[in-house]
Amino acid sequence: MTRRTEWPDSPAEPGGDAGAGYGPDASAAARGAAADDAGVRSGRRSREGAGAGGGFGEGAGRRARSGTRSSGSPSSSRAEKGEPRDPVEQARNICLRLLTGTPRTRKQLADALRKREIPDEAAEEVLARFEDVGLIDDAAFAGAWVESRHHGRGLARRALVRELRTKGVDSAVIDKAVGQLDPDQEEETARELVARKLRSTRGLDRDKRLRRLAGMLARKGYGEGMALRVVRQALEEEGEDTEGLDEPF
Repeated sequence: MTRRTEWPDSPAEPGGDAGAGYGPDASAAARGAAADDAGVRSGRRSREGAGAGGGFGEGAGRRARSGTRSSGSPSSSRAEKGEPRDPVEQARNICLRLLTGTPRTRKQLADALRKREIPDEAAEEVLARFEDVGLIDDAAFAGAWVESRHHGRGLARRALVRELRTKGVDSAVIDKAVGQLDPDQEEETARELVARKLRSTRGLDRDKRLRRLAGMLARKGYGEGMALRVVRQALEEEGEDTEGLDEPF
């Protein structure tokens, strides 16, 4: 497998290329479509407003005073900041901001829209549209996540499955993504991790070295059997007596 840019560890992960549908061209196209939609809606509202009561006079004065009194409302505050009142436009803008340079899962975006109190119907409309154009692609996200986190952090299948679950990826999609990891490659990665850590454990007694090295592998999602086998072989290569290390740690 080719190496990908490492994903950060922050909760706002991931950061990197998540595959097809996440490129800048797709984002630019979506932003252009959003701008076009906004212009059409704005023009329609302007025409309707002009036909409903343009001009000056007492009625216009009352409307002006009424608008002044209601300037403290949330919708007025959003308008002053240049945010659209249409919940679909709001949802689209939120998703585009979140996706700029950072692929996200559908659930991550849905949670963000819910937090911003976007109505469910508007959120679903935007999320479905973004899936149609490839800006949301959980399968591509999961595949890139597995490749990057395995090569960059040495994470094994168990840890990768846990991380993808927290991001709301479907179980079937997760299974397919972690299935790309070859068992031999996974064990080789475990050996590399132990080799890098081995030097820092020199001078400790054998059992303490075993616990420290095997514990490191366990935290990265490696199974007990593989961890014990890899650590034992590494200690043997250094001349350690590994008699009795076949027992679970």
